[in-house]
Amino acid sequence: MYTAQKFTFNALDGISEKQLDVHIKLYEGYVKFLNTLESVQADLMKDSEKNAYALSEVTRRIGFEWNGMRMHEHYFSQWEGAPSPIGGKLAEALSAQYGSYDAWLAQFKGVSMMRGIGWAILSYDAKTNRFTNHFVADHELGQLNGLTTILALDMWEHAFMVDYVPAEKAKYVEAFSKNLNGDAITKRYG
Repeated sequence: MYTAQKFTFNALDGISEKQLDVHIKLYEGYVKFLNTLESVQADLMKDSEKNAYALSEVTRRIGFEWNGMRMHEHYFSQWEGAPSPIGGKLAEALSAQYGSYDAWLAQFKGVSMMRGIGWAILSYDAKTNRFTNHFVADHELGQLNGLTTILALDMWEHAFMVDYVPAEKAKYVEAFSKNLNGDAITKRYG
């Protein structure tokens, strides 16, 4: 059984308490539904041949709920503690790969503004010592195997629709960015 994490936020600039409450409830739903699906999966496994179709659909849905849970845990934990810039070895490594920190940030924000629902993600590949900014549709389509999530920006409308309309996505991205705890994000890099 999975348990929804509890997050502690200071007042966020440009992200209302109501928006956070709505979004946290959605995250808690992913956790609850993942538990339900795993229970259903266990029951269906008792006769996997008879239940093959239902079992395959439930198993596929687990990936969506699992990643929905984990991506939101990355997302919300980035706002815990005091806002601070991304610095230290992470900022240096991003600058080395992208030419400057600002060049990386511009590319990341560009990914976040792509059309469609999903996530803008900064990931790190320890095998090649390289970062990638990429878009993950839904929660599970576009995940890059073996990479570490460094920064996760939820671009589903539920993440901002209490505070911003779709035409104001850029304002949401700015609010998201200015509330980040850079120290927490840098720890994901190592």
